[in-house]
Amino acid sequence: MRAVIQKSFGGPEVLEVAEVDKPELLSGEVLVRVHASAVNPVDLAVRSGAFPLLGLPPFSLGWDISGVVEATGPGARYEIGDEVYGMPFFPRAASGYAEYVAAPSRQLARKPKSLDHIEAAALPLAVLTAWQGLVDKAGVGEGDRVLIHRAAGGVGHLAVQLAKARGAYVIALASAGKHDFVRGLGADEVIDYQSVDFTEVVHDVDIVFDSVADGLRSLRVLKPGGVLVTILEHMNPELEATVKAGGFRFAGVSVEPDYAALEAVAELVDAGELRPTVAETFPLADVAKAHELVASGATVGKVVLTVD
Repeated sequence: MRAVIQKSFGGPEVLEVAEVDKPELLSGEVLVRVHASAVNPVDLAVRSGAFPLLGLPPFSLGWDISGVVEATGPGARYEIGDEVYGMPFFPRAASGYAEYVAAPSRQLARKPKSLDHIEAAALPLAVLTAWQGLVDKAGVGEGDRVLIHRAAGGVGHLAVQLAKARGAYVIALASAGKHDFVRGLGADEVIDYQSVDFTEVVHDVDIVFDSVADGLRSLRVLKPGGVLVTILEHMNPELEATVKAGGFRFAGVSVEPDYAALEAVAELVDAGELRPTVAETFPLADVAKAHELVASGATVGKVVLTVD
């Protein structure tokens, strides 16, 4: 099968498409014929060596997948022909930039019926990050005031919709050119963080969803007992101590596979309450261009590789 591999750390140029062996199934696993695989910022950090999550090269990148079950191992929970999506194995290698992926069946969920594979592939890592932070840890609910950093980004644009679906009042931070997009997601207020100090205009927030490592400043807008959800500083003990000493709750998120959450997300999608935005797609052979675009930070939503 074709898969993207890299033999050294470096820029996008180290990514190459090669012929590799198709993965073999273990008990409880399914072989997925991948139709699409999303590119996430963590992929870039792993590729460059800035975040050596997978050890030393050679290895293959990619976690988000959407595709069709082609074979099943003993005890697997799907049948051949089922359409599934997920983020298997994270933080271990899933090798999602490939024509086939073998994954534990309980790390995958049925693809939302209203999405194609490209849109579905844009969801798992980003939406699970938002879900595990906002729902599982912060317990976002009706009437909560929620501040979301980088609200037009891959995680942020889903966090806005998820918070709104659960009845929250959403204050979104985004650059001026992305305000219309974020308002269209349902945000109640949108603030241009480049021209306004959000700590001077936002107050009495129940939950801050921080995806930019701005945890200390974010504490200024939280009400007593409020929750700081952080996805970049989740292993920062000094920040955690400061948060707790100030009378707030600390919720560090290190995303993990969760088929139950993905099933709940699929219900929201099919009910019209949540939808991923795909900024651009690239064929597998243009994976380097996809990484360059994600690195630019110029897009809204997600960048996706088409594997067919």
